[in-house]
Amino acid sequence: MRAIIIGAGIAGLATALRLHQIGWDTLIIERAPARRGGGYAVTFGGIGYDAAERVGILPDLLKKGFITDELVYHKPNGERRFSLDRATIAATTGPRSITILRGDLEAVLYEKVEGHAEIRFGASLTAVDQDELTVRVTLTDGSIEEGDLLIGADGLHSATRALLFGPEEDFLLDLEHKVAVYMLDKCPATIATGATGTLSSSGRTAAVISIPDGRNVAFFGYRTSHARPGEDVATELQRVYGDLGWVIPEALAGLQRADSVYFDTISQVVAPSWSKGRVVLLGDAAWCVTLFAGYGSSLAVGGADRLGTELAARPGDIPAALAAWEAAIRPEAERKQKLGRRVKGVYAPTNPLLLWLSLLPLRLAALPPVRRYMTRRFIKG
Repeated sequence: MRAIIIGAGIAGLATALRLHQIGWDTLIIERAPARRGGGYAVTFGGIGYDAAERVGILPDLLKKGFITDELVYHKPNGERRFSLDRATIAATTGPRSITILRGDLEAVLYEKVEGHAEIRFGASLTAVDQDELTVRVTLTDGSIEEGDLLIGADGLHSATRALLFGPEEDFLLDLEHKVAVYMLDKCPATIATGATGTLSSSGRTAAVISIPDGRNVAFFGYRTSHARPGEDVATELQRVYGDLGWVIPEALAGLQRADSVYFDTISQVVAPSWSKGRVVLLGDAAWCVTLFAGYGSSLAVGGADRLGTELAARPGDIPAALAAWEAAIRPEAERKQKLGRRVKGVYAPTNPLLLWLSLLPLRLAALPPVRRYMTRRFIKG
């Protein structure tokens, strides 16, 4: 059996690994000229953690993961509001979870897949044709490939979804925020190694994440009411955040030296079905839950693992396997999407009172009695 996978991100690579384990051949098509790194930090847990354990990548993820020593919430002028220490942070995430950069998770998967899958960079999908036995794809490099299954793991702006299911506007639910993330070449002096500093003000959130290995990430998330159509990332970030103090000027200056930047609206994908014949969508292309839910990477790896399980259980009936897979994964994806829509209202609040209320649970977690309870409950068991 042969699968053609569109997208060499977390979802595509995890799917290739799982299909290799059940004896399939895979071809991965990636439109970028080379593999990308960096990205924002994610808490990887739930069905993703369980799947990583089953497919054998958990030890490698644990090596790449990191623990934040301190999470500091700042006022716009840089003064501290409050902070969470290492034990409290661990208690809020639970024991079966890893904090890891998206790019590091992708790197672990790539190393496991390389040599088992053909990976073709610099190409993208232009046409799809299928019948009861085969799916055929035409690529921008002029080649035509055939397989038993086509997997669209090509993200929020999926070409696979557009070709087979309909135009993007039919599926995207705009959550009225934008995000920009990039790696910094140096850490601002006031951010301690291994710490994360963040602030929220007037519908804007910013953070600098210092990873213990010396890498640093700048993160900006803000309401689209601050945005202007067609404005480039550097101009928009400077206009939206330029009046703030703290480390914001240093982080904005670092954008000029960044190798790459992720800059997009925050939107969910709401699709009534994830498969059509021998074509299936997986990961953000199917169900993007957004960073508000914080579960996208976990769903991608967990979804890939379950897809392999259902295909192995029904080797002669791909449509039945896809239906069983969707029935298993959709409830979890929809729960996380609902969470993301709820969180939207308190993320980067414009109202100072709402900001105070949104931070209240974290302030309580920082109190010694609450922290001791959480430590007993989540860390010591």
